[in-house]
Formats: sequence, structure tokens, C-alpha cells
Amino acid sequence: MEASVIEPQKSDKRLHRAWAMYDWGNSAYNLVITSTIFPAYFDAITTKKIPGTNQVNDMVSFFGMQIKNSSLFDYSIAAAYLIIALLSPVLSSIADYKGNKKSYLQFFTYTGAVACCGLYFFRPEHIEYGVILAAIAALGYCGGLVFYNAYLPEIALPEERDKVSAQGFARGYIGSVLLQIICFVFVLKPDLFHFIGIHDTGDASRFSFLLVGIWWMLWAQVPFRILPKGKPRAGVASGSMIRNGFHELSKVWAQLKHMPVLKLFLGAFFCYSMGVQTVMLAATIFGSKVLKLEQTQLISTILIIQLVAIAGAYIMAKLSEKWGNLRVLLLVVLIWIGVCIAAYFTQTANEFYALAAVVGLIMGGVQSLSRSTYSKLMPPTEDTTSFFSFYDVTEKVAIVLGMFTFGFIDQLFDMRHSILALIVFFAAGALVLYLANRKQRSL
Repeated sequence: MEASVIEPQKSDKRLHRAWAMYDWGNSAYNLVITSTIFPAYFDAITTKKIPGTNQVNDMVSFFGMQIKNSSLFDYSIAAAYLIIALLSPVLSSIADYKGNKKSYLQFFTYTGAVACCGLYFFRPEHIEYGVILAAIAALGYCGGLVFYNAYLPEIALPEERDKVSAQGFARGYIGSVLLQIICFVFVLKPDLFHFIGIHDTGDASRFSFLLVGIWWMLWAQVPFRILPKGKPRAGVASGSMIRNGFHELSKVWAQLKHMPVLKLFLGAFFCYSMGVQTVMLAATIFGSKVLKLEQTQLISTILIIQLVAIAGAYIMAKLSEKWGNLRVLLLVVLIWIGVCIAAYFTQTANEFYALAAVVGLIMGGVQSLSRSTYSKLMPPTEDTTSFFSFYDVTEKVAIVLGMFTFGFIDQLFDMRHSILALIVFFAAGALVLYLANRKQRSL
């Protein structure tokens, strides 16, 4: 074991800081690639103005298939999340029994980061190349989160987990905003950077993708050096790992049958995650295509969301101390319903900015509090990765369904109708959260 690696000790602030620094690094992918510059760049290079008219052609050819560009973006992300949902049970089983979750965290980190660097070469004539690399980057990002999240119950006591989880998200928002501002300078002032080969906004966007990959890899070295590697567990032959991976999920499901509050929470989490993650992944495309906002306006909007989300994560953690996790989550999900209704009627940039501020406040809260709530409701166990694999599979399947639904309705009608569909997901999540809260209070 490396000299700098320390064994997991609850309440160890060094471990908490190192764990949170992974969010600092990987959140740059979530901000730049999924939320701001990449979606805006993708929309710009796949939308062509029809000569002699005010209309545009947003259909693209993907391996010979004609598809709307925004739907292609949604489907590619959904495909990546579906793959990781299928893979994570097997990988989690191996990590639990071999005690090497850090190795898988490193593998997915480098996979995602290198894919981001590869997007530097994504040009209009290489649509398939760009979409595939973006999907691989998404695989790296969400695959790493399976193992990153699994560290939380190992390094923090139950009463610390809301705060430590919020610390991770807050570090992530700060780190990603710092890199976003750097990328923003390149996008706004490409003329200042001719000496490094940047001549226009397109060059600046591609250079930003390269910076994300480098940033992600460099900051990940902090948790890689300090977080514990883990200890192997005896009793399972390596040849049975694939079967055992799904067997572990069935064991978690069997335990859930005797834990009604946790079971209801996961049902609610599944429902509202279909809405939350879809809003986060599709917000920039909505602003670009529906509201016709410029790239600089879109980036400014996402920066607002990130900055407000820092406060949101801590505010929700504080409120949960006073009111309880499930009640606060129910309030947040109800606010999400209001956000969807407001988004349907949004027409101007200023309205979009105001909505972004609200989204930021509840986005940080719902993500941080969901993770810590699950870690507090789950039973004491050595199979932390298997339990968090179940959590992550639940989230990834929700994202697949949410993104596919959003893209399919957009393909048939338009994005405003897609937003209305999200209300159904949030309403279902609110109802199940209400039942979970009632069940918890009756026990």
C-alpha cells in the first residue's frame, strides 16, 4: 500500500477532503461536456440554416440514419447510462470481494478523461466520432461515481454523511466553475489565443474539451493517493464474478423487502431522478434551440446554476438536520414540479436566468441529500459497493428512461411538450416520498 494511503477511519477530515476533491475534478466534465460548451457546440455544428429562409435544418446523419440533433444527443447519453447500468453490478461485485474499488475508480476516471481529450478533434464532418466519444466520456463519468459514492459510508459516520456529501457536491461546483470560467475566456476572446492555435469559437470549444480531460485526471490524483484501496474478501471464486454481480443485487433487493422506508425511498429516487437528471442534461439544448440563446448566454446561465448550487447543497443539509431528510426532499421535489411548469412558459433570457437560479438551489440539494439519505437508510454492511451499485443502477435506469422519453417526445412534437412529461416523473416521486415519510414516522 502506498505510504500516503490511510486506512478508513470515521470522522477523519483528511479522508473527507480527499474524497470531496474527486468531485472537484470530475464535475468539470458534468459542467462543460454535458451542460454547457459541448451541447452548444454540438447544436451549432449540426444545425444548418436553410438558404433563402429563416428556417433551419436540425436533422443529422448518424451511420446513415436521419435524426434530429437534440434527440441524437439525448439518445447517446441514454445509451451510455444503460451500458453502465448493466456493467456496474458486475464491477461492484468484483470491487467488493477483491477490495479494489480504487482501481475501478481510476479506470473509469482515465477512460472518461481521455475521451474528453479526444473530443478536441471533433469536427462537423465527424459526427459519429464525436457522439461515440461523448458517450464514452459519459461512461467514464457515471462509472466512476459508482465507486466514488461507495466510499461515503466507509469514511463518514451516519450523522456526518449529509455534511460530507454536501461538501463533495460543493467542491464539485466550485472546481467546475473555476474551469468553466477559464474555458469561458477562451470562448469569448478566441482572438487572444492565436498563439496556441485558437482562431474562432469552435477552436475554443474543442480546446475546452481538452482542458476538461486534463483537469479531471490531475485533480483525481488527490483521492487516488489518499483514499484507501480496500481489503479483499474471501469466499467467491473469480470465475463466478459475473453471476455473482447480479446475485449481489438480488441480495440487496431481498434486504430491501424488510426495510420499507429504504425501499420506498429508492422508488421515489427512481421517479424523480428521471426528471432531475434529464433537466440537467437537456437544459442547454433547450436554451439554444427553443429560446435561441447565444452560447455566452447559455454558459452564463449554467454558471448561475453552479454557484447557487453550492449554497443549495449546504442549505438542504442544514434543513435536513431540523426537519429530516425525507421531508426536505419532498419539499425540493415539489419545487421541481413548479420549475417544469415555469419552464414550459419561459420565453425570454431573463426568465431563463431566474429559473436557472431556482434550479441551482434545488439541484445541489436534491443530489447531495439523495446520496446521504441512502447512505443513512442502508443497513450496516461490508458490501458498500454492492449497495451503492443498486443505488446507481436505479439512477442510471431512471436517466435512460428520462432521456429517452424526453428525446422521443421532442422528436414527435417539441421540447416544451417534453418538459411537461417530466412533471409526471416528479409528481410520482413526490407521492412516494410522502409515503416513505409517513412510514418512517410510524416506525
